[in-house]
Parts: sequence; structure tokens; C-alpha cells
Amino acid sequence: MKVGVLYSRVRVEEKLLVQALEARGVDYDLIDVRKVIFDLQARDRWSQYDVFLERCVSHSRALSALQILESWGVPTVNTAHVARVCGDKLNTSLALMAASVPTPQVTITLTPESALEAIEAMGYPVVLKPAVGSWGRLLAKVNDREAAEAILEHKATLGSYHHAIFYVQQYIDKPDRDLRTFVVGQETICGITRHSDHWITNTARGGTAENCPITPEIHRLSLVAAQAVGGGVVAVDLLETPGGDLLVNEVNYTMEFRNSIEPTGVDIPARIVDYVLQVGEGRSEQESQSWRLELTL
Repeated sequence: MKVGVLYSRVRVEEKLLVQALEARGVDYDLIDVRKVIFDLQARDRWSQYDVFLERCVSHSRALSALQILESWGVPTVNTAHVARVCGDKLNTSLALMAASVPTPQVTITLTPESALEAIEAMGYPVVLKPAVGSWGRLLAKVNDREAAEAILEHKATLGSYHHAIFYVQQYIDKPDRDLRTFVVGQETICGITRHSDHWITNTARGGTAENCPITPEIHRLSLVAAQAVGGGVVAVDLLETPGGDLLVNEVNYTMEFRNSIEPTGVDIPARIVDYVLQVGEGRSEQESQSWRLELTL
């Protein structure tokens, strides 16, 4: 078994995953995608790997690498499909809604004028999000028309792809917390509640984490959301409505977990590595069956 770990920056999470690989005696290579040259006519170099674990910070780099490696028949965690769906909030919303997963109301518009109309129709406050982004960056809670006009003008002036599609989401008046669960394969292995005085509760933005017991409802909703985007290893962000219902806000495919190990007591990197090895063993078994078939023929 040989594992390739794709990365673009070694964070605490990547160090923990390497420790988990070494604890199991797994042969692995750390592969910096910023330095890799993918020669599309030279796939043999990559056939030495049984499975790849993708841990890139950059969504575009991750997706490109996964697409290439999968085209060469090497399994990846997560798959290119999962990266494509989770890396774009529009794709995520479409996938969740197609699977009848409860989510906040979302409206998509393509011009600032139609965005303002959509915001007013939805009613203040609303949340404006970039289609592609993480760590709670570039989110805006819009409380009134003046704020909406100012933010939309800024987006139009910035002019990049991130600001050309207007993702307008219903603001959920949740408690001072939201929930994040970690799904590995078919199991919700643990969860945290993220607390903050600010409406953005990401631990990367200063939110604090506490253990969240996995109830049957939380497990069901987390698993359905994970399956809707393609499964694998994901983190599911849940919001609680004032009436106590749970809504899926987002699904993350290269999640951070450093702040979730201690409060949950779950060895998250070890569980991820176990799943990666299972995926790699599946490929090895397929190759073994193919080899036995060739001998028979």
C-alpha cells in the first residue's frame, strides 16, 4: 500500500495525518501540487500509488489534480466529483436540494440590479456569500437597503469571478452557535458546536468548539448531506432554526479539524487514514482480481 498526500501548505491537519500514516507503517509521499508537473502522456509515474489523499488549500489546484489522477484510474479521497460540488456553493445547494436535504432559502442572480431585487424580496437581513470561498471569508450579513447597495457596488467594482455571481441566502436567526459534524464513509464520527458572539462562528475566525453528541437526527441529516455531494470524508455545517429544526448550511471536502479533536475525544486523523486505506485496498483487490482473470484466460 502506497499513499500519495496532495498538499499546497503543511498545516497542523497535514502533520496529524502524516503521524497517523506513520503510526500504521504506511508507505507515503507528500506531494506539493505547486511543484508538480502533470505530463498527461506519462501516467506511469503515478501508477505506484494505490490511493491519493487530497489536502490542498486551493480549490482549483485540488480539483485539477483530482481530475487528472482519477482519469488515470487511481482512487482519490475525496473524489473530483465531491470537490466540484463542495467547492462551489451553487453546486452544493443544487445537490442538497436535489436530495431533499433541508437548507436555508437561496437565490442566485447574475447582476447587481437583480441581486438587490432578490434581497428585497427575501427580506432583511440576508447573507451574501461568494460562490467559492472558505473560512467565513467575504461573507456579509446585509441588514438594510443601504448596506445592500454598498456591498453590491463593491462586488461589481472588484469584478472577479467570486463577485460576479450573487449567492443570496436566507439569514437564520440561530442561537449563538452552529453545528459541524464529521462524516467518514457511512459514519458520522463526531461533531462540535461552534460558539461565538459574532454571527460567523468558524473556529478559524475565533469561534470556540464544544462536543456535540451525535443524535439519530444529526447522524441522519449529516449522512444524507454527505451522500448528496458524493460521500467520502466531509464536514457538514448545520444551523438550528428558532423552532429547533436543523438545516444544512454547507458541506466541506478538505476540512480543518485541529480544534475538534480535543472536545470530541475522537482521533479524527486516524479515522480519515483508516478510510483512505480502505479505499486503497479496494483498488488493490480489483487489480488482484484482474490479474487472476488474466491468468485464467
